[in-house]
Amino acid sequence: MDTIGPMELSGVWLAAIADDDVRRTGIGLDTDDSAWTPVDVPGHWRNCPEFATSDGPLMYRHGFTMAAPEEGRRRWITLDGIFYQADVWLDGAYLGDPEGYFFPHTFDITTLSRFADDHVLAVEVTCSPQASTTGRRNITGVFQAPTGPNSTANPGGLWRPVHWYDTGAVRIDRFRVLCRDADERRAHLRIAARLDSDRQAPVTIRTSIDGLVTFEEQLMVASGHNELEWNVDIADPALWWPRSLGGQPLVDVDVEVVVADEVSDRRSRRTGLRQITWDNWQCTVNGERIFLKGANYLPVAGLPADATPEHIRGDLQAAVDLGLDALRVHGHIADREVYAVADELGLLLLQDFPLQWGHARSVRAQAVGQARAAVDSLGHHPSIAMWNAHDDPTASDAEDRAPGWTNQFRTVAAAQLPSWNRSVLDRWVKRAFEKADPTRHVVAHSGVLPHLPQLDGTDSHLSFGWKHGEAEDLADFARRLPRMVRFVSEFGSDSPPRAARFIDDELRLNEWPNLDWDRLAAEYGYQRATFERLFPPSDFDTFEEWSDTTQRYQSHVLKVQIEALRRLKYRPTGGFCFSSLNDSSPAISSSILDADRVPKFACDAVQAACAPVLVMADPPPDVAAPGDRIDLDVHAVSDLRTALDFAVVDVVATWPGGEQRWRFGGAVPADDVVKVGRVRFDAPDAVGMLTIDLTMTAGDLVSTNHYATSLSPA
Repeated sequence: MDTIGPMELSGVWLAAIADDDVRRTGIGLDTDDSAWTPVDVPGHWRNCPEFATSDGPLMYRHGFTMAAPEEGRRRWITLDGIFYQADVWLDGAYLGDPEGYFFPHTFDITTLSRFADDHVLAVEVTCSPQASTTGRRNITGVFQAPTGPNSTANPGGLWRPVHWYDTGAVRIDRFRVLCRDADERRAHLRIAARLDSDRQAPVTIRTSIDGLVTFEEQLMVASGHNELEWNVDIADPALWWPRSLGGQPLVDVDVEVVVADEVSDRRSRRTGLRQITWDNWQCTVNGERIFLKGANYLPVAGLPADATPEHIRGDLQAAVDLGLDALRVHGHIADREVYAVADELGLLLLQDFPLQWGHARSVRAQAVGQARAAVDSLGHHPSIAMWNAHDDPTASDAEDRAPGWTNQFRTVAAAQLPSWNRSVLDRWVKRAFEKADPTRHVVAHSGVLPHLPQLDGTDSHLSFGWKHGEAEDLADFARRLPRMVRFVSEFGSDSPPRAARFIDDELRLNEWPNLDWDRLAAEYGYQRATFERLFPPSDFDTFEEWSDTTQRYQSHVLKVQIEALRRLKYRPTGGFCFSSLNDSSPAISSSILDADRVPKFACDAVQAACAPVLVMADPPPDVAAPGDRIDLDVHAVSDLRTALDFAVVDVVATWPGGEQRWRFGGAVPADDVVKVGRVRFDAPDAVGMLTIDLTMTAGDLVSTNHYATSLSPA
């Protein structure tokens, strides 16, 4: 007999604030819940008006009818997504206390389901606020930021469906599919499962690839949990590639457990056959090195159940349209649809585990277990290129501090001292990922400065042009400390959206610039110290003028720094992820797509800077006086897999009343960057704008670029 289910228990449930009386009386069949509030499952309690400001905990109840399972069958109930902790009862009997928001929690209800046909499932859901960047206890990442857009939006609730289903005597309790290696001749899948059996019994494990049985084994399982691992070889595989290197064929891996000639349980995973390796922060897929142009990807919505497949596909398609190869899933594990769409589109994902900022010592065991669950849930996706165990454990990115040597020295000095998070927690989580998934590169933490004893460091979070210095300083920093730009996973500047609907009359937009800036900082991520240093609102006549100026500056920062990192392609930079692609809720932030997915000015700058073939020059000075020497190197970078045998680069400098021209020619190797030539001239004696336009032609391929300098009187 085949497995039955899943049978959904989603829909309208009832909920009440979980006080002591509710805990005593609200879990049984005979509870009078007529005064309880209807809530939607899946969903979040804050979407219900009665709980719109509540931090819980809430008791959820749902009555349903189901006939008893047939003799020899087992019944299970699965809560697919709990945000964040719960206690679960069926008909007043306690089932367990699951914790973790991004993976399912399942309980055996076989015995309870035989007592009667009418049942009540009660779930007390807890999601305690995380109001600090230190001592955090929930592994929820950016969904519970201490300040900014998600600081007040408690995501508590049953955010994914609840269902029950039947199996035979043996259930597949955990299931993992990993592609260990692959080339044109052979792909090697590593499959692991944990079988939950109610007896000692002989079973057959049957593995099918796209419907064809490729592996079958008979073995004896014991009562309880049985850990199994096996390998499957696939001859002449169709390889999965990133979008710029090839196609994205996917295969279905099905595993069945057969007991007494009947399928007791089955699981399925869709995966891609590829091999990803990293060497000194340079990524290689199926033997082809690729320079990763990427962005940080924040949650699709502030409350994860509010994300729709249409929103997700739109975001990832926008990344493709911008010319990006990768997204860093920043500080959270996303909706499953994100990974499925990335697999289809050929986007590589750099996956953060949702440890963000400083965590308490008590989270270690949970973090290790949830790291293993992350591999079980997501390891089959070919788009995931690496795991990062902990983002910014020193909480340096979360602070809006005025620039200065004192703050910079404090940050560098703190990095040299051992800490619970960096030295203990992160190593435990890293080892958990490496043990569960030996096929991928694992990073202990992101954004950590080089520190003793190895002084190696990880990827870098840089804020030139925003928290300190100028945008152009990144290039000089790279010359001095090349190790710090091997992979830059955060950079950019903030700007408000052009149509800031969240700045309403309550914030006195009509009284500009006398807005409630404290509230904008607390609830919308406004970095007050930095904005008032660079763009004091009082210097602008209207909000629109202020917004436009900050967005133009954001465009400048991203253009200058993306071009600087592309000039360093493989020498030593392996790629970048700028901050950031999107907002999850209304914000003043580093995104280039606001919460309504309206593009900011920087979208055009990013798309141009991430073109597969780009001609570029060193950034000219912002202002030049007559006679100032302008000396610019011109480079061409190509991400194409074939060389450009001959390309011509024309450079035209234009100013009021004059111009000067240069022409260079030569080959551009495949997947490389070359210096085309040098432009040298003295700034003219003129007032106005000096523009420098570059055009590279190679057959039908044309690449252009533009720079501008203000000419001042002597």
